[in-house]
Amino acid sequence: MKIENKKFKKFTTLLLEWNKIHNLTGAKTISEIESNIKDSLYPTNFIDKPKSILDVGTGAGFPALILAIVYPETRVVLCEPRNKRASFLKFASLELDLDNVEVIKKRVEDYQTSKPFELISSRAVTNIKMLLNLTAHLKNSSTKYLFYKGEKVFNELEDITLSMDYDIINQGKRNYLYIKRVNNDI
Repeated sequence: MKIENKKFKKFTTLLLEWNKIHNLTGAKTISEIESNIKDSLYPTNFIDKPKSILDVGTGAGFPALILAIVYPETRVVLCEPRNKRASFLKFASLELDLDNVEVIKKRVEDYQTSKPFELISSRAVTNIKMLLNLTAHLKNSSTKYLFYKGEKVFNELEDITLSMDYDIINQGKRNYLYIKRVNNDI
């Protein structure tokens, strides 16, 4: 499957250029970046379209910058504490004309907002328990979570003592953990 969206192509070009100098991601070829774009997009097949997304540790833009392209009416906050990655995210969102994106150069535990997010996402940051704890102040009872995990998802879930309503959707080596409800406060 080829990536046809013009914004995805422009994002790919920008990331390849910046990656040569700043080493933002291990994806070094068009094919590898397209694979990461497809990985970022796959959950759009099964998640409810959110009005707001907070992405924890956005890095080079996967998954949240990609989700911001396909959900232009959704407010997307990219929380990335590293300077070079936050700079790339700001530049890319401007170049891609993504008015729905805000880049926050902070650790998620230091970020404050008065409005809870409808969806909190993360890919390759930390374990589930830590992500739930770090984002507890940014959610409400209807907040959903989308975590892009690998094979350790099942072991990580064993450490959770909260009652949760969730699905695990497997695609290749990826396990997408979609938490629809956390029944207890963290």
